[in-house]
This record gives sequence, C-alpha cells and structure tokens, in this order.
Amino acid sequence: MDAGDPHASGGRAGADPRADLDGDPARAASAENGTGTRTGDSHAAGAGEQTAQSASAGHEAESSADSTPSRLSGTGSGTEADSGRGAGPGTDPDVNAARAAGAGGLAQAAGGGGGGRRGGPGDVRAVEEARGVLAGGGAPGELAEAAVRLLGERAADALRADPWLVLGLDGVRPEQADAFARAVLGAQCGPGDERRGRALVAHLMERAAEQGHTALTTDALKAALTRHSVPDPDAAVAAAVEDGRVLVFRAEGDLPDVPEDSPEEAAVPLLLGLDRYALAEESLADGCVRLLRTLEDPSDWAGAAAPSPSAAELIRAAAGSGLVLHTGGEAARAEPAALVTAARAAGLRAYAAAYTENGRRRLAAAVGEDAALTVEGLLSADGGPGRAGDGSLALDLLAVLDAPQLSVEEAATLVEAVPDGARLVLSGDPYTMWSAGAGRAFADLLASGAFPRVTSRTPDPGPIGELVSCVGEGELTPVDAPGKEVVVVPVRDPREAVHRTVQLVADSVPRAFGVPPGQAQVITPAHGGPVGTRALNAALKERLNPGPGRFGGFDPGDRVVHVPAPGRTFPGVVVGAEAGGLRLECERGPVLVPREDVAATVRHGWAVTGHQAAGIRWPAVVVVVPGDAGPLLTRSWVYTAFSRGERHLSVVQGADQGLAAAVADPAAKGRTTRLSSVLRELAAES
Repeated sequence: MDAGDPHASGGRAGADPRADLDGDPARAASAENGTGTRTGDSHAAGAGEQTAQSASAGHEAESSADSTPSRLSGTGSGTEADSGRGAGPGTDPDVNAARAAGAGGLAQAAGGGGGGRRGGPGDVRAVEEARGVLAGGGAPGELAEAAVRLLGERAADALRADPWLVLGLDGVRPEQADAFARAVLGAQCGPGDERRGRALVAHLMERAAEQGHTALTTDALKAALTRHSVPDPDAAVAAAVEDGRVLVFRAEGDLPDVPEDSPEEAAVPLLLGLDRYALAEESLADGCVRLLRTLEDPSDWAGAAAPSPSAAELIRAAAGSGLVLHTGGEAARAEPAALVTAARAAGLRAYAAAYTENGRRRLAAAVGEDAALTVEGLLSADGGPGRAGDGSLALDLLAVLDAPQLSVEEAATLVEAVPDGARLVLSGDPYTMWSAGAGRAFADLLASGAFPRVTSRTPDPGPIGELVSCVGEGELTPVDAPGKEVVVVPVRDPREAVHRTVQLVADSVPRAFGVPPGQAQVITPAHGGPVGTRALNAALKERLNPGPGRFGGFDPGDRVVHVPAPGRTFPGVVVGAEAGGLRLECERGPVLVPREDVAATVRHGWAVTGHQAAGIRWPAVVVVVPGDAGPLLTRSWVYTAFSRGERHLSVVQGADQGLAAAVADPAAKGRTTRLSSVLRELAAES
C-alpha cells in the first residue's frame, strides 16, 4: 500500500453490541456510530426504504434492494413511519431477504402468497373489502392488495378476526400492528392476546432470518417477546409451535455436567426454527449424504492432465467421491474449470455454474460457453443441461463456484436437482461474505468435516492478491505496488470522501489506468449515510450523467443495479423507457422492468454494497471505508470489497485505525443454524 497508509495496529474503538431482535436496528446502528439523527432520504425513484438490520446482530447488514415499507397511518413513530426507514450511517437494507421476498412464515401459515407490494390479485371485491377493514383501523388502503395476497380472498374476515396478521405485511412494525389491533378490537385488545403472541413469534423469527439465522434459541426469542410486553413468553412460543408456525429442535453442543444424584436436571437447550429453513437444512443434508452414498463407479479419468497440483488433487478427489468441497481465491477458480474440462474430455456430461452472470462469463473463458451457466440458469425450467425423466438435472458432474453466496434454500434446491450417481463440487472462497439469504450452507458443510475437502494452494497474483490474502488472515499489511495497483487515499470527513471518490472514478483512474468510469466500481458498506450508496450515486450521477431523472428518477446512460429477487444483483445501464416500464441493458441481455417494479428493484449502480458486489469483478474498484461504518466494517466485508478489483484498487480511507481493527476481528459474525447438527445426526445413523 502507499507509504501514507495509516494502518497502525490498535484496538477497535467503541463497543459492538448485539442488536435486539425487536429493537429498531437502524436506530441502534446510528447509536453505535455516534449519531442520534435519522435521515429520511428516499430512493431516487421516490420510494421510501425499509429498515436495515444491524450488522452486529449476525452479519454485515446488506440486502438485495431497497424495499418500500408499508406505513400505517397514525401508528408507531411518526418520524420513522413517514421518512423512509434506514437512512442512518451503518444501516443498510441488503440482507432483509425475507421481507423483500414477502411475508415468509406468515404467508405460508396463511396459505397465501408473499407479502410483497407488486402485482394485483384478481378479486377486486376482496381487495376493496380488505381496504375497508384496513381503513377502519387507521391503516392505508394501499396495503389491501398485499393483504389479499397474504391471506387470500377472505382477507377482510381474517383481519377482523386477527388484526395482528398485518404484521406479516412488508414494513409493518409491531407497534403499528398493535395500534391497528386496538382500533379493530377495542377493549378486547391486550398485550397477552394469544393472536398477538403468535404474530410476534413469526415476526421475530423472520427478523432473525433477515440477519442470516435459520434458528433461534428459546431464550433469545422469549427475551425479545418480553421486551414487546408479552406477559407469558412461554405460552406465546407454545402457541406458535402448536399452530405449526415454528418447529422445535434440540440444540447440539456442550452441555453442563450435572451429577447423577443432583436434584436438578440439566435443562435441555432448544432451538426454534421456521419450517421453511428447517426443511431446507434437512433437505440439503439428506441430499449431500445421498450423493456420497450413490456414487458407484470411481472414474478412470482421475489421472487426467491438470494445469496445477491443486487442480490435479481436485480431479482425483472428484473422481472418487460424489461430493467434494473446494476452497480458494480468485485464481483457484481455474481448478474446478480444469475438472470440468477433464470430465468432458472423458465423455461425461459436465457443467460449471457461477452465482452471477459476471462470474459465468469469466468461467466460460475457461470451459466454453456451452459448459458455463449461472446457478439461476442451471435451475430454470428451460435452461442448463435439461432434465431427466425424474426431474433431476441431466448431467454427470457439476462444479458450482461462489458457493458461499448460496443461501440454505438455494443450496438445498441445487443439491436436490443433482441426480443419484452424479458428482457435485461446491467451490468458493471461505473468507468472502456469506449469502444475503438465511443460512451459511457452505461454511456449515466445511465445518461438518463429513465430506472430502480440497484446499487450493494457488495464490492470487499481484499486489491486490497479496493484500487480499493478508486480509483473509486478519492482517492489513502494506504491499509493494510499483504500478500503483493499490492506492490508499486518506480522507478527513464524509464530504472529502465523496469528493475524492468522484475524482478517482471520473479522472484519476481513467487517466492512470485507461479504465473508463463505466468500468470502475465504487463499493461502500451501506446504502444510507453521508458516504452510503445513495449519497455517492447522487454525486457520481451529477458528474458522469447529469439529468432530471425523467424515467422514474433515472435517465438514459445511468448505471444501475437491477435486483429482481433477494440476493440477485444484475448491473446494467438505463437505455430508455416505454409504456411497459424501464428498459435496461444488463450483462445477461436486455431487460424490461415493469413500471410498478422500478422503485423496488432498480437503483443507481455507480456505487454498490458489498453483498451487491459479491461474485462480480471489475477492472478497477474504489472501496470507500467511512469513519462511521461501525459494525458494518468487518473482515469479510473488507476481503470481499478489496478482492473485486482486477487491475486496480483504490481505498478511500476514512476509518483510520478502525480499518485495521476490523480486519483483525474474526472474519464474520456468527449465524445460528442447524445444518451441522443435522449432518452429525445423519452420520450417527449410518
């Protein structure tokens, strides 16, 4: 790094409190960063933004797209309800996958669709009846369509009988649901109402999933219920379990020793999980064990030529096992590519899949276009290698790169699709950020020790590779960069950080490296705050593509990211607009975003968050490290952001010693999951 790099070692300033499941994480994050203010800036397209989950509650709080919260008139905090939530520094709506996708557990319990805002149910009468009930309780009528999708055509009756069901709609907070229930039920409403307890349990479990957890301890859930004034948390949990909204599991791990003659019995620790994640973890574990057990014919291509010793080791491992885990950095991606090439040369139906289109294109350069897919394309009905008669993928070997980006549900779906007797290689960099969705599937599979593992010995080249390798080991070490491959730009305050970022993208990087602004990517920890994506994108647009935002806040030539589903980020450029919506040119081709979806799924993309950047690389990257990033600044975020640049990395450094302290901390905050214990149970049964 530059000689002026202020990376002295030192303790991390301030505490890193764990956010309450029921607290306002945006407010908590503001407090952690020394601010007491909440900005109400909205999306460029006029959409308010959903609250972020605090990184200290489980991982870096990032999500796929800004989500417009439903606002209940006259309930809760007027400032938060009306301002567009989640604008403090250190807040970031990127891992709110459950809310972005819909109502999750409540939707399933009700037998309806998600709680999202888009689309319209066919029964106009049902919507009007629901609108009447909502209006009678002081709620805005625009919630009616989402309520009918969530609760079905008798949504109005359901809301009259159980008004706390509104808590399953996107953006509705517990205090708002309470106010609505008081308006509907009157004197019958109370904090101990069983209906309230059930709704709060589902809500809190969904919030935990937004933070990456697939399960919660009973103690954590009951403590959160107590903070919501539930007088009997045990009864509320029991009611939710009886109702089928959550499942109960015995927690694995070390238990306290209790003498046999002790009058006290050791309490059995329990975990609670939403059925969708419990089923996904069990399905994933079953599928992985199935692949190990159904491989009958070790291949004779184990000795195929390989470009490196690590590639040869991977080929040997995959030839003899139905499931292999492979770890390594960017350069190590050549090893699963070599495996696919060798398998194809031996006559096998072999394919490789990356999580992003950008990753697929890089993969295609090594294995060929016909063998390279995205995970989404692989699993689509009309894409990939096709399907066998039983619905499984018609292939003999599959290598999946970017495996840490797979949520537990995505991983389960993928493994279920691999046929008996086929080989699966899950490959990825264990130091990168975990998935935007719930779970830590790849990390849990590695931790289980149940599957063959190949660790690449191929280092990433150059100064950027050297720096990233050091970060992965917890060290922020200056590196020799004679060609200015790595440059550190110290800044004193947010205003200077924005100014220097724009200067780097618009002038310095193009002049020094020949990388045009359209190929240089800015990465910052959060959407909100003075150095978040919103502020940076506004400044970059003003410099690089000024305009009035005539198409819902966008102009032709604007760089954007399209996020059609949680965790799915597609960089693109605005081409124009028509009656049907906004036209984009993305890496995967032209995209027409329906007019009603633009505010929720498209945002400016000169600057993105770490989760949005994961799985994608650019010729040059400018990483902004704000001084108030707080718990969002973690080793895994730094590793992910720094490793996105192919030729050049500029670091706009406003955190002083906080950056080195963050890198020295553990690579990622914990997530409570069950996958490892499920795998141990299966191993014990075999």
